[in-house]
Amino acid sequence: MLTGLGLSVAAEAVYRAMLLHPDAGVTGIAEAVDAPEAEVRDALDELSELALVRAPADASGRLRVVSPDIGMEILMARRQSELAAEQQRLEASRASAARLISEYAELRPATPHPGVEQLIGLDAVRDRLVALTRDLREELLAFSPDAALTPTAIASSRPLNEQLLGRGVRMRTVYLDSVRNSRPSIAHANWLASLGGQVRTAASLPTRMLIVDRSTAVIPVSSDNTAAGAVVLTGQGMLTALCALFEGVWASAQPLGEAAARGPHGLTAQQSLAIRLLAEGHTDDAVAKRLGVSPRTARRIANELMERLGARSRFEAGVRAAQRGWLPAEP
Repeated sequence: MLTGLGLSVAAEAVYRAMLLHPDAGVTGIAEAVDAPEAEVRDALDELSELALVRAPADASGRLRVVSPDIGMEILMARRQSELAAEQQRLEASRASAARLISEYAELRPATPHPGVEQLIGLDAVRDRLVALTRDLREELLAFSPDAALTPTAIASSRPLNEQLLGRGVRMRTVYLDSVRNSRPSIAHANWLASLGGQVRTAASLPTRMLIVDRSTAVIPVSSDNTAAGAVVLTGQGMLTALCALFEGVWASAQPLGEAAARGPHGLTAQQSLAIRLLAEGHTDDAVAKRLGVSPRTARRIANELMERLGARSRFEAGVRAAQRGWLPAEP
């Protein structure tokens, strides 16, 4: 099914029929797909708008179908453009939502929403985190969707981590699989483990998150700009849901000290996510962002998967991956 690339079921049926019967007219195509001629004409209009059929070079008057290798690349490029535009709209909406929350908090400081505290700016976030960790007693859960930990971040976090672990606080952190390629990150994780901390990695993480004693959670307003601010959540219902989210990700994540696990098809979790994102039409930049790697690394992963599948294009790689059962079945 090519509906994921913007092609309707009817248009796909007509397109396939034209590939099999390139000289058939509207009547012949209608018979081949068992549909009314009016429906076939509507499908041809759709195919024409998508540049999958073109005007004839001769005087026959019959539209000519574009070959699949060219046609699928056209659909993929169109879909990638739509996804990029949608991502831009999403980020604009996120920024607007953050501004609205900030403006609302400034207008009505005396009537905060129960269980939600808005922090504006990096200084406010840091001050609140200092207070939370000072009062921390039992457990700290964290999602850290960084591609790699910087030496500065490692150095600044060590004294607090050592203090918390020294007083018996249980610490569990989930990083992205990409940190396995960073020696400083691996060294830091091993240092945490030597003091009793637990570290695992996952192919992707839903957000940056910190949960303190299962009673308070801190989540950034913007995943791309953590300095913009954060929300502190204390509502019982929200904390129950966030703790369940953490436990679900933790259960499927891989301990950092172990080699990356591979599924039944010999793919790591990172490779499985990459092939799914590519099959959905995401760009290299979008794939890189989800995986926490550079666009160059994302292209390398994509090329390795295409070579393994024997595919000449990303569309063909998606088709072959589906045929081999590498992708979830369509509902």
